[in-house]
Amino acid sequence: MSSLSKGRSGLKIPARLALLSALAAAVPGAALAQGSPHDHSCPTVSRADVEAQFARFNDAWATGNPDVVTALFTNEPVLLATVSNTPRTTPAMVRDYFVGFLRNRPVGQINTSTVEIDCQTASRLGTWTVTLTDPATGAKTDVRARYSFIYRFEGGDWKIDHLHSSMMPEAAR
Repeated sequence: MSSLSKGRSGLKIPARLALLSALAAAVPGAALAQGSPHDHSCPTVSRADVEAQFARFNDAWATGNPDVVTALFTNEPVLLATVSNTPRTTPAMVRDYFVGFLRNRPVGQINTSTVEIDCQTASRLGTWTVTLTDPATGAKTDVRARYSFIYRFEGGDWKIDHLHSSMMPEAAR
């Protein structure tokens, strides 16, 4: 079985996502309270906080520094990038992807968004447009894609645990 077919819990990814969805429905937003580092209570987070994570990510892209971008990911990330066939499942692999990708000076813009909040995780799913600039010619290309960001509260900060992006399968109308 591949390293992507099971999450840290041992559940297959679809089962893990279903479990996360069920847990998110079972924990009302009002139950989210700031916890100390010694307990397992839920960190305070709002929809706006989750949405702000994308600005943080886009700003990291703007630095052109793969280390700045990689620092936004958890210690056990999953990156399924739009323009790579290789799943990236370690910080070193995530960094390797961004070394090449950042040469295209990407700028992302959210088109649609759905936010879900759980205790130690939050997700943002939808569509986005990533504008890439060819480093040789300066020509800009808009890549329309679907995305899913799953954030995990790790080390006192919200980090990207899973990022999946895939180009739209249908031509723009």
